[in-house]
Amino acid sequence: MKKKVLTAAVALAVGLSVSATSVASADQGRGKERISSFLSGLVSNGTLTQSQADAITKAAENAAVAAKTVMKEKHAAFDAVITSTLGISLDTLTTRLKAGESLATIAGDKKDALIAAMIAEINKQIDAALAAGKITTTQASAQKAKTTERVTNMVNKVKEFGKKGHGKGQRASTISFKAA
Repeated sequence: MKKKVLTAAVALAVGLSVSATSVASADQGRGKERISSFLSGLVSNGTLTQSQADAITKAAENAAVAAKTVMKEKHAAFDAVITSTLGISLDTLTTRLKAGESLATIAGDKKDALIAAMIAEINKQIDAALAAGKITTTQASAQKAKTTERVTNMVNKVKEFGKKGHGKGQRASTISFKAA
């Protein structure tokens, strides 16, 4: 019985950790409600104790906070690369992006330098994920192979700020790119 409980708890914790970034960015209380509902069913049927369910809920909350922190750090790194390469403030950059300009338009003749700087930052983040054991060498190579195309598209695309729905809108940070 203890092995079943441990296996269920580990499987749930792994699943929650993998989806923590999604929870951190999309959760407005709904994710916590879903987890609580799922766990209360396991408590009701005796698979978990309330103490174990509480521990899993706390671990999920901590994972979501950690994922959100990492996401903010990555966004801040991109913002710093962009603003330092272009020589403008983050407020100016955000205002111009919200006005419908692309990074390419804002960069002007610094577009190639911006693309190179962003590629370097992404590759640095991929290397860090590889060194931390979060991804494999194969995954790192696959991500790096797509970096130039993805960054070029990102720089040339006009962002859609403030629109609701999946994949639309941006927060205060200028970039949404999953490096690792």
